[in-house]
Amino acid sequence: MASHRKSRTPGTRVAGIRTPALATAALTSVALLSQTADAAPGEDRPSLEEVEKKVGDLYRQAESATEKYNAAKEQTTKQRKRVDTLLDDVAQRTQKLNEARAELGSYAAAQYRTGAGLPDTATFLLAETPQDVFDQRQVLDRMTGRQKAAVDDYVTQQTETMKKRQEATESLRTLTETQGDLKTAKVTVQKKLADARELLSKLTAEEKARLAAIEKRKQEEAARKAAELARQQAEQEQAREEAAQQGGGASEGSGSGSTGSTGTPPADSSYGTKAEKALAFARAQIGKPYVWGATGPGSYDCSGLTQAAWKAAGVSLPRTTYDQVNAGTTVPVSQAQPGDLVFFYDDVTHVGIYIGNGMMIHAPKPGTYVREESVYYDGDSAIHSIVRPA
Repeated sequence: MASHRKSRTPGTRVAGIRTPALATAALTSVALLSQTADAAPGEDRPSLEEVEKKVGDLYRQAESATEKYNAAKEQTTKQRKRVDTLLDDVAQRTQKLNEARAELGSYAAAQYRTGAGLPDTATFLLAETPQDVFDQRQVLDRMTGRQKAAVDDYVTQQTETMKKRQEATESLRTLTETQGDLKTAKVTVQKKLADARELLSKLTAEEKARLAAIEKRKQEEAARKAAELARQQAEQEQAREEAAQQGGGASEGSGSGSTGSTGTPPADSSYGTKAEKALAFARAQIGKPYVWGATGPGSYDCSGLTQAAWKAAGVSLPRTTYDQVNAGTTVPVSQAQPGDLVFFYDDVTHVGIYIGNGMMIHAPKPGTYVREESVYYDGDSAIHSIVRPA
């Protein structure tokens, strides 16, 4: 990416943010994996778990490239608007420059015809009376003043036009760079998805069935963890209610101006109202396909869905996961409220919208549809942070 993209350095876990693990060793290249998948009987082939892991890794790489694509697309759109504005400004200033040039030329022509620019007294020989001489001197003085104003205007217009042309040139250069970033990200997404499809296409029917069984077990485990989170949240809510009944509500915090025992501000009633609108929108999108780079209404990628959902609630979120993660207050997973954004992976490349009971609505990956799923769909270690956006 070009220099306009800010780097993000992983930090330590604070208020629910998981400290990124050390990077794992690079997996075998796709080409090598494809070759071994085609190997003759008796030769070493990657295990089904290795293939499943590689495919998952390719999908995450594609999602990362998708967010880079989204950022480059947004930057390209803004830069194109700036270029258009500057070019319009240059056109208008060029017109004014031409008008100033024409006015200056008219004075020069008038001086040539009348001899007003001659330095000697011959100009006034035709004057018949002292009043004629006086009048001609007044005309000459006025013409000289107007000519000077015309020269000043011409110089000003020329300077400003050159300045705007330079700005337009620089903006066009930046636009070219962002368009290059956009193209690179697009090619990367397409390549990663093609590699994943190729790997899956080499599986036998039996291997595909076993892969489906692995996925089913993962979903069952994710559902179990979601139920456990729901239980913990229910216990916390019950404890708050009991504390409130005993007169300790202010210390436990149930209003918009109080805080809980961890110091995390709870969601107030206005947030709940907005969250309901965001969730209603998200639920209405269930069943629509994931399409990378899409923002609706017929299809979405992950950040496109969360952006659209909160827009329906009157809250403007940035386009990418990289920026959405900073668009609110971070809270612990145990205190997640409906409407909160759930971010995944060390590089913050996936996001869903929490609906309660350990579940979320998200647009998972290519080939899938917007759906409800456990926040532990890819394991609890995949969760990066929970953010309350309003």
